[in-house]
Amino acid sequence: MEKTKKQSLGIAISSVLMIVAEASIKGGYWFSGSGMAVADINPNPFTHLFCAFANIDSTTFKVTISSSDAYPFSIFTQTVQGKNPCVRTLLSIGGGGGPAIAAVFSQMATTAGRRKAFIDSSISVARANNFHGIDVDWEYPSSSTDKTNFGALTRELRAAVNQEALTSGKSPLLLAAAVAGSDQISPLQYYPGPDITNNLDIVNAMTYDLFPSYAYPTSTQPPAPLYNPQGLFSADQGINQWLNTLGVPPYKLALGLPFYGYKWTLSNPSVNGLFAPTTQGLGAIKYKDIKAVGATPNYNASFVTNYCYNGTNWYGYDDVDSIKAKVSYAKIKGLLGYFAWNVEQDNNWALSQAASTAWGV
Repeated sequence: MEKTKKQSLGIAISSVLMIVAEASIKGGYWFSGSGMAVADINPNPFTHLFCAFANIDSTTFKVTISSSDAYPFSIFTQTVQGKNPCVRTLLSIGGGGGPAIAAVFSQMATTAGRRKAFIDSSISVARANNFHGIDVDWEYPSSSTDKTNFGALTRELRAAVNQEALTSGKSPLLLAAAVAGSDQISPLQYYPGPDITNNLDIVNAMTYDLFPSYAYPTSTQPPAPLYNPQGLFSADQGINQWLNTLGVPPYKLALGLPFYGYKWTLSNPSVNGLFAPTTQGLGAIKYKDIKAVGATPNYNASFVTNYCYNGTNWYGYDDVDSIKAKVSYAKIKGLLGYFAWNVEQDNNWALSQAASTAWGV
């Protein structure tokens, strides 16, 4: 009898510890098109890794994995857990492929039959490839109809995942969604806050790409500011909208960290701070490629951003300083944690390690 009590206590303690471990997220996305092999991922700074992306068939609305991704996706969980047995993996579906992918999501969500095809296949594909969860990356719902249908999708996905767990005897799959982090990216009014709160475990707020060089080619910008003293868009503004307008609790939200920046050409190399005049915006650039330039980083605490320049080349991005400050913000705000897009763009895992250390255990 005493042995049974101890065993029961041990199970109870293990369950509590598992709940505590799931109470925060140090997340990172691995993108199959990045050129980084699964074997080269360092999973140790992370609690959750997102494998991107599975596709949605535009005719059947079933989730599929491309032939080129079939093998790396099949070994993803086994490989990263070989280095970090505690890391959890999620299959990310969709992604930022522009209007075409968004349209397929919208069409899929319009009827119960299509949603069921998506849901059943997403569970099947996730289980077949040993993932611990599913991440719905719909970029972005853009109408009141999308909002209603996205809500139905989350409810039905939750019900199906719970039923599958009862049937299989396995732990329920984690449910996540990648969402716009600000109205600057896509109107947040088209997200169903209550349904997201009730049915998802993780809400990845993409609080970056707020001021990219392609949209602001005439002056340098902080691409992903935490704050904005000018009263414009910021990560803080977006997070507060998710909390206060949409009503999603902080313990569901993860703050997005970009492991990339944007490049501009300065009009005058001697005028080289934030909002300096430029002749053109040159697009996105990986953090590791910015560091390879060898320029001295400058940190702006008002916006919480970094920048550097070399001649007429100017780079706005997040370095260790701003990453640490953003993670500290997330912790103080009571958020679930943070996530990064994407791990291949890091420079010898410097940002990943800095974020993990700033968050703590």
